[in-house]
Amino acid sequence: MTTQTDPGPPVGSAPTGAAPIKAVPVRHPGRWASVAVLAVLAAMLVNAILTNPRFNWPVVGQFAFSDVVLSGLRNTLLLTLLAMAIGAVGGLILAVMRLSPNPVLSSVAGGYIWFFRGTPVITQLVFWNFLASLFPTLGLGIPFGPEFVTFDTNKLIVQFTACLLGLGLNEAAYMAEIVRGGINSVEHGQTEAASALGMSRPQALRRVVLPQAMRVIIPPTGNETISMLKTTSLVVVIGYFELQTAVQSIYSRNFQPVPLLIVAALWYLVLTSVLSVGQMYLERYYGRGTGFPGAEPVGMRARFGFGRPKSGADT
Repeated sequence: MTTQTDPGPPVGSAPTGAAPIKAVPVRHPGRWASVAVLAVLAAMLVNAILTNPRFNWPVVGQFAFSDVVLSGLRNTLLLTLLAMAIGAVGGLILAVMRLSPNPVLSSVAGGYIWFFRGTPVITQLVFWNFLASLFPTLGLGIPFGPEFVTFDTNKLIVQFTACLLGLGLNEAAYMAEIVRGGINSVEHGQTEAASALGMSRPQALRRVVLPQAMRVIIPPTGNETISMLKTTSLVVVIGYFELQTAVQSIYSRNFQPVPLLIVAALWYLVLTSVLSVGQMYLERYYGRGTGFPGAEPVGMRARFGFGRPKSGADT
């Protein structure tokens, strides 16, 4: 004969007849004090910006959409896109060479990365712009023999070409390390499985490794693109016309440097914001199916509903 015992109330629940627990929220007086201080500082900053006549906001509005500024902005965007394209393609090639079992290819890629990361971008820009002082002509022909075709270096490497070479080749060195880190983040077993399926090394890289590595490659690549957008302002040293050069040409005539620099800063902020949104969606696209929470910031997961595994209620 068995008897049933009363299991009692569930664990964590209050006993029957007991007074309910009164939860007292934790107070954070330091947070409120910091918010008050920040609010005062923000109000002071806004007041200084709006009431200081030296900011000369009418001049900012006058030139923000002027033809000169928009022309420089267009050249800035063109330089950014083309230089990043050169950097991305070159970085991929260099990363594959760096990871190659061939010591010659690996050493060549390592030397390239060492040199271009070790010299300033502005030095490289000036070098390419004045390459004609070293080689007045460039030709194609037999090594140490006659040349079949020759080109005038000044006509071949104009300012725009010098900008692309200086920015793109330098960016390739940084993108090579980003791509190499992304490839190394993929488990070696993925490559072995692709090889077992009969894929060649290039096929495994293109179909298996790179799609998984993109989750790691995209965030730093987005940072490099934003950095490239602002680095294009360095081409002012060789006189190429872009956004910074455009505002400089205006304030050299009207002697209003602060309002014109504000115009450039506002455009850079707008373009950076657009690129940041694009980066966010690319990260979301390549991060789908990863299945681990915490891959994205909590605030972003809550706002956009990604970066967390689906529960039963979601299906």
